[in-house]
Amino acid sequence: MKKKLISTLSLVALIGALMLPAIRMQAQCPMCRLSAETNLKNGGTEGKGLNTGILYMLAMPYLLVGTIGYIWWRNRKQIEE
Repeated sequence: MKKKLISTLSLVALIGALMLPAIRMQAQCPMCRLSAETNLKNGGTEGKGLNTGILYMLAMPYLLVGTIGYIWWRNRKQIEE
């Protein structure tokens, strides 16, 4: 039981460590950034959510692969027991 708890906490810590840098990243190319800044300076609102949207799209493949890996790992542990 203790071994299972430690491995689960390790997995949660690993996922947290991988997701933490994504919070502070600027995920825009220079051209997109310039376009969004110009739009905001001219009173537009289209550029406000651009960086957040890009970060969500960046995180999705990692979440999918992580979920599939966790399900595979959990099923493999059940088979071994």
